[in-house]
Amino acid sequence: MGTATSSLHDLKKNEHLKHFVGKEPITPNDPFWNQLLSFSIRPPRSKEEFSYLDESLQPLLETLLTNNAISGNFGALVSVFLTRALELKASAQCDNNIFTWQTYNALFIIRCIVKYFIVTVTEDNVVKQFQAPSSGDTKHDDLLESLVNALVEIVVDVPLVDFTYALHVEAVNTILVLLSVQMFSSIPAAKSPIYKSILQGKCSIHALLFTKSLLQNFVRQDKCPNSYHHSESGGSIIIGLASGLWNVLTLGYGKEQDEESTRLKETVLAQQSLLLLLVLVNHCTNDKAICNPYKKALFSFVNSQDSGGSVEAIPSFKLDYGKLYDTLCVTLNNDQTTLLLYLLMHRNSNFKTYVLSRSNIELLIVPILKILYDAPEKTSHHIYMSLIVVLILSEDDLFNEAVHDITLKNISWYTERSLSEISLGGLLILVVIRTIHFNMTRMRDKYLHTNCLAALANMSNHFKNLHPYVCQRFVSLFETLSKRLAKVMDQIRNNPDLKPTDEDFSTDLLQDLSILEEVLRMILEIINSCLCTQLQSNPNLLYSLLYKRQVFDPFRMHPNFQDVVQNLDTVLSYFSSRLDSPEKNLSVAEVMESIKEAALHWPTDRLKKFPDLKFRYVEESQPEEFFIPYIWTIVYKCSGIPWSQQNLILFNPNKDL
Repeated sequence: MGTATSSLHDLKKNEHLKHFVGKEPITPNDPFWNQLLSFSIRPPRSKEEFSYLDESLQPLLETLLTNNAISGNFGALVSVFLTRALELKASAQCDNNIFTWQTYNALFIIRCIVKYFIVTVTEDNVVKQFQAPSSGDTKHDDLLESLVNALVEIVVDVPLVDFTYALHVEAVNTILVLLSVQMFSSIPAAKSPIYKSILQGKCSIHALLFTKSLLQNFVRQDKCPNSYHHSESGGSIIIGLASGLWNVLTLGYGKEQDEESTRLKETVLAQQSLLLLLVLVNHCTNDKAICNPYKKALFSFVNSQDSGGSVEAIPSFKLDYGKLYDTLCVTLNNDQTTLLLYLLMHRNSNFKTYVLSRSNIELLIVPILKILYDAPEKTSHHIYMSLIVVLILSEDDLFNEAVHDITLKNISWYTERSLSEISLGGLLILVVIRTIHFNMTRMRDKYLHTNCLAALANMSNHFKNLHPYVCQRFVSLFETLSKRLAKVMDQIRNNPDLKPTDEDFSTDLLQDLSILEEVLRMILEIINSCLCTQLQSNPNLLYSLLYKRQVFDPFRMHPNFQDVVQNLDTVLSYFSSRLDSPEKNLSVAEVMESIKEAALHWPTDRLKKFPDLKFRYVEESQPEEFFIPYIWTIVYKCSGIPWSQQNLILFNPNKDL
């Protein structure tokens, strides 16, 4: 390889690589390493070339896997990298581009080798490859732990400038590759030697700074320097391969749009840092034997702009909440950013308080609503996490009040109807109603509609001046589901003697009946809650209820609905009597005026009191069962690192979660 430019087709014939993977030991201070690491390569320009790269490396890596126990050359390469890593900070400050270039060439080779080992052999055997005796005194007792520590220190200590950008990306990617052992092993992370070295090893003393650095990388959204995507003469393999990697692979998860793919490609370090942060904080979360310092750091960091003198019980770091909030608002259209927002809202109480105090909360809410609106194009997990964020926000009464005081104009992505002006609260209700309808007809996920209804229930006491279209859609949802309930009940009545072969059919019908009754009951309770507290503020809702009052007739005598329908009947009877007039064909405007006038004289004590509707989000007792496969699916599809499907057992890579 040397200093000459190589092509992908030359790799398996390259004498330096053949020497490296052979049986002959190479000492860490051998001049060979300078020759091996002083190379450039024409980057892959197509999927075919990228596949060819893997094919070209395959026989070399197979040979290394066999010979490393004898030669120890992999350990020697790691030792060479570790020696150089110690000098990186000084070389970056001195603008020593050549030294930095050779160092991340070494790191790129290490990552390729480690990825192959992890995909091909068990974790114990991966660790043994690090432990294979190498020629010469390396002065590194535990190469794996030393490597991890060096990678963390690169991210924490090495200045981030144009010529170190690729090195930072490679350090993050290499840690991701090491942690990817979870995709190929049934052993829990708490018992993984690699995870233990990261969570409990020497590098864990940097947990606060490392977590802060990863989060800062995400917040800053630094664009890649031109050299990262456009390899020049004398450039490195990592620059070249990154070009092919980020131009060829499909970025985004769940059919992201071109604009989003472009942004991800321009901010590689930010995206990779976010993925690594999510991996770190979601493993070993419930194991008492292992403390996860990265999780604690993320859940307890405070606002650097807060002048208050509060003292945290857990030592943490400071970060500008305002900049983090702004970044979340403009990047909140993929799984990984939504998941970060969920973690912060659920577990970092200081950040949650900050978000709820924002006067521009619409900048955060509208992107979440667009995710829900685009549900057919999103993964079920992405929809679910977005809804959980809405539910967490709806637990706050001030939020529920504020959203109805914020006016939005021209919501272009809402295409069912032109919305020239609507309150944020109205749009929120509208999109959640649409999500319930989508779920009931397509996904049929009980947890999804439960969380939708819980959010609406939390907000119902504060519904105010709802848009006519919102009210129509709300009543229309009830009407649609009531028709479906009637149909299911007819099917059950018409099949009194179901045969044993129809057991599944019978079970499905009974499940449908139970779910429909539950949803309809909750919708009635939400309407009741609104009427009990905000009747005078919702003439459009009263109009829609009066216009469709016959929809509620079948529920008056139904034992599961009778009590909650009673209040609705009282309201409808009162306003109907006020609308009775010898004059026929009242206009909509005249009816609305009559409703508003009658509302002024409404006796508030006429309705039966029900307990306030209050729901809180509670995480599952074993959250890792949900989050670990989800996070690694995101990493697999969005990191740009081409993992083989061979031996992958954590999830089905051909199926969206």
